[in-house]
Amino acid sequence: MKNRNQVFDNVLDLVGNTPLVKLNRIASEIKGDFYAKVESFNPGHSSKDRIALYIIEEAEKKGILSPGDTIIETTSGNTGFSIAMVSIIKGYDCVLAVSSKSSPDKIDMLKTMGAKVYVCPAHVSADDPRSYYEVAKRLHNDMKGSVYINQYFNQLNIDAHYKSTGPEIWKQTEGKITHLIACSGTGGTISGTGKYLKEQNPNIKVIGVDAFGSVLKKYHETREFDEKEIYPYRIEGLGKNLIPTATDFDVIDEFIKVTDEDSAHTARRIAKTEGMFVGYTSGAVTQAILQLGEEDYFQKEDHVVVIFPDHGARYMSKVYSDKWMSDQGFFDSVNEAATENIQYIK
Repeated sequence: MKNRNQVFDNVLDLVGNTPLVKLNRIASEIKGDFYAKVESFNPGHSSKDRIALYIIEEAEKKGILSPGDTIIETTSGNTGFSIAMVSIIKGYDCVLAVSSKSSPDKIDMLKTMGAKVYVCPAHVSADDPRSYYEVAKRLHNDMKGSVYINQYFNQLNIDAHYKSTGPEIWKQTEGKITHLIACSGTGGTISGTGKYLKEQNPNIKVIGVDAFGSVLKKYHETREFDEKEIYPYRIEGLGKNLIPTATDFDVIDEFIKVTDEDSAHTARRIAKTEGMFVGYTSGAVTQAILQLGEEDYFQKEDHVVVIFPDHGARYMSKVYSDKWMSDQGFFDSVNEAATENIQYIK
């Protein structure tokens, strides 16, 4: 970990070396020890700081980026924030094509960080001209002096985590890790981290978390892209309606799917049991633990690491909004609104 008494030149020096925190209560009835790699400790509050900084600095080394250039990217929010942050420090303009599924909180933050934002409809095919993939490509073609990061098809996405997240986890667990569980969107985090860990110990199991409505799990099992798997879902930064080349499916041992509703409630439970205010995908990856625990998947001696990708502050208008949860039909007699805990004194 970085010395907290140290003075840093800028916020980019704070990227990486995030803490590993034991989960003491939420998985207490499941065999094994469980730890969360808490990526909200990055200065941009998500794991995407790692790839933004790494990819941009590699582009600089290769002469692809020059002062005054524009960086273009597709994002569900977190990568965009990280790129905008790095662009500010390094002096680049930032243009982002964002999925309309992104929370208003994320979009507001991107604008605050000086990025020009194009909000694109989420529930269209990847090759639709309105999709954020196609919009980003068009902006890149039309804009001289621009560089398109293209995280979904960029090997550097994998390399960033291979060189940082994987070694950090191996060192923090003193090589005792038996399972890595991570959400898969672009696939860079799970692929790069998993690749490094398996090189240290091939017996480590790498488990990907996918969403219902996404094609990744079936593609992993069959190597066939099935459009029938695709339908709208709510979780941001998890699952895909295309196959990203930044996902190394050979590194991943298996996928488990989780629902929007379960993931949302589990994110809220993490706050109430572990005191960590985390994002939607952190709820999803913890929900995977709970589902595997129901199958008696783990052993007492297991050391399981899950990746918590971002901070809960980015989901105030979604997962942590009682109104949004109610609008989705996520409240029932078991899971009641948090407003039940609020009393107004008049």
